[in-house]
Amino acid sequence: MEFDLRPARDHGLEGADRLKSLSRERGLGSLILGRAWRTMLRGYMRGFHRLEVTGREHLPPPPFVIVANHSSHLDALTLSAVLRGEAARRAHSLAAGDTFFTSTLGSAFAAYAVNALPIWRKRTRPSEIATLRERLLQDRLVYILFPEGTRCRDGVMAGFQPGIGALVAGTEVPIVPCYLDGAFAAWPPTRKYPRPGKLRLTIGAPVHAQDLPSTRAGWEETAQRCETAVRALSGQ
Repeated sequence: MEFDLRPARDHGLEGADRLKSLSRERGLGSLILGRAWRTMLRGYMRGFHRLEVTGREHLPPPPFVIVANHSSHLDALTLSAVLRGEAARRAHSLAAGDTFFTSTLGSAFAAYAVNALPIWRKRTRPSEIATLRERLLQDRLVYILFPEGTRCRDGVMAGFQPGIGALVAGTEVPIVPCYLDGAFAAWPPTRKYPRPGKLRLTIGAPVHAQDLPSTRAGWEETAQRCETAVRALSGQ
């Protein structure tokens, strides 16, 4: 058995700086909390939303990126709940920093329970995308990403932004398209809390983009491939 004895990526970071860092790694306490959170989340999804999942066989071993439509705060929770084993332990939701990481309490919940990493929508630098890509490959992570960039306000899926293309550029990382139905009705942006309602998650065959150049045009084509795959799962 081989052990990775390198220093932790977040060594030397403390407090809020560590919570908001893209280099944040999970310690023992965070792993235990994350497992307990996932157990509760799966029970909630079964009991409150009667979650139905099809296509789970399309999930590859890490690393991979999940992309999905985004209409509700239930989306990331649902996708986190369906992952199992190594994929569940290595999963990070890429969450809006200006929504989930603006307070110490919110940052702590997002970091320790959901294991989210912040994406600052109006000021993400190329170096931060490079850090995410490096971790994806070297740490064999799973990212949950919503390429629309924000929750839709009317339940209708918007176009995908090219950030997904920049993230996987120059790699062979598979992108797994998913479509979640029912989340908007259960917890739309206009409601403070969710209500009961059935959720259906469809997981599609992975999309690949290693044949595309690492240019703006290549990133946009990657986003278009992902959007087409997700729309196909929705029947649109």
